[in-house]
Amino acid sequence: MALLKHGLAKGSVAHAYLLVGPAHVGKMKLAISLAQALNCASAESPCNECASCQKIASANHPDVQVIGLLADNDSAESKSRAEIGIDQIREMQHSANLPPFEGKYKVFIIDGVELMSNGAANCLLKTLEEPAGSVVFVLLTTNDQLLPATVVSRCQRLELFPLALDAVEKVLSDDHNVEPARAKLLARLCGGCLGWALLAASDESLLTRRAERLDRMLDIIGSDADERFAYAAQLATQFSQNRGEVQQILDLWLDWWRDLLLVKVGLSDRITNVDRLARLVDMAKGYSLAQIRSAINHVQAAGTQLKQNANPRLVLEVLMLDIPAGKVARYG
Repeated sequence: MALLKHGLAKGSVAHAYLLVGPAHVGKMKLAISLAQALNCASAESPCNECASCQKIASANHPDVQVIGLLADNDSAESKSRAEIGIDQIREMQHSANLPPFEGKYKVFIIDGVELMSNGAANCLLKTLEEPAGSVVFVLLTTNDQLLPATVVSRCQRLELFPLALDAVEKVLSDDHNVEPARAKLLARLCGGCLGWALLAASDESLLTRRAERLDRMLDIIGSDADERFAYAAQLATQFSQNRGEVQQILDLWLDWWRDLLLVKVGLSDRITNVDRLARLVDMAKGYSLAQIRSAINHVQAAGTQLKQNANPRLVLEVLMLDIPAGKVARYG
């Protein structure tokens, strides 16, 4: 982020930054570091040691605020919320009009800015058009094409790219003492997003949950219509409680079918689920390329429809009907 460092060194700070990149690539980490740099008491900022830096790191600084679907203490309401609403942006707007309480800058980080309602987006645009001198907005998104062009045009855009697989493996092995085979698996599963790999390296439950979801997925692929519809109903209920978890499950399905495609065309060395290679090879024998491509398209379509607030039960039931049964061996 040479451009950002140069701006900080010269004291030339934009009033709004747009950080673009996949989940867990480091957008929030960079946003927090920027907030620290803007409010750090040390000559070498961010020092990560002064009271300001430490308060920001622990989410206790009165002048640094995170706005998003899960910003209010992971409440049940926030987990089921579909949009960042206008009331959240209005509250931020009111706070932005007040001077910093104890820091040099007020910093507002909007996580998942593409999830704003139309009203919230219009309210944010008004705020960006009339910026205060001691306020910086940091917008985080996985896809800036979903944002109004007027919002994007008023921000300094910075794109964060996933790391190469070998780079992630090296960080895990050299800096965090992760065993090589495990480092290889985590590097593949994280898709170059180091943040997720580090979480999984320290929290075994993430891989345990993944294994349970994969096993359940394979059971469903080999099941009859009744069991598939029951699973769709279960996911629909889960979606009403925590949308993010269901999207994660669909991402897992998508990775699996993509791996089947790679195995089918002889590119097994590029798969994500390297710990399930034998199962993928066996399963690929029961599908044609057309069936695998169709499954990928259906899972992608379901994910898109859920993000567009389509009826979740209907979307998931149609997906269960569209996924080909093929040949799925039962493993003990």
